Amino acid sequence: MQHGVTDYASAVAMLTAISTTPVIPIVRVPWLEPGVIMKVLDAGAQGVICPMINDRAEAERLVGACRYPPQGYRSFGPNRALLHYGADYPERANDSVIVIAMIETAQALDNLDDILGTPGLDAVYIGPADLCYSMTGKFGFDHTEPPLYDAITRIMERAKAHNVIPGIHCGAASYAKRMIDLGFQFVTGGSDFHLMAAGARAAVLEAKGQGSGTGNQTTPSKPVGLY
Repeated sequence: MQHGVTDYASAVAMLTAISTTPVIPIVRVPWLEPGVIMKVLDAGAQGVICPMINDRAEAERLVGACRYPPQGYRSFGPNRALLHYGADYPERANDSVIVIAMIETAQALDNLDDILGTPGLDAVYIGPADLCYSMTGKFGFDHTEPPLYDAITRIMERAKAHNVIPGIHCGAASYAKRMIDLGFQFVTGGSDFHLMAAGARAAVLEAKGQGSGTGNQTTPSKPVGLY
């Protein structure tokens, strides 16, 4: 829900579809906005990813929005969650909802141990593009160069020291595997937008007799069309 075109109504439809499977539904909310966080949890999200968590106070606000009192300040009204997860959902929610803070700025790096030490924080998720821009003034994914790779490694190591699950957004499956081998426990291998664009590019190149067009490219160099 942060950068995509998904709104609350379409998110509920997705959560409904996911509930027919054993998959755990996690929603990336647009911002640290407690009302939105509480609504997606009421709709059945079992985890929340929140962008741009930069210090301990913001991490505490995030955790608080995901927990019923006395651990937090989540308002009661789990409409769809109650229907789907059962009448005892309110008693289990504080122990079952996953709280994930995005680490994606130089400020967050400066406050890393304070953030990771927040009670109730389950995981962190690195946003590599914004982290890259914050540190170098340029956007980028799948870093293998310093200082970005060093920062990624440090976040993972400090997260594990605090018993917090380390995660990272990856632009390609090959980089996701590299991050898993490094020790990350939660990765994404791309986005729906980039995966579809890469598939369309491969189909066009194959149709033009220029090979399969497969590989790790996730962003086409120019718009793709079938003629």
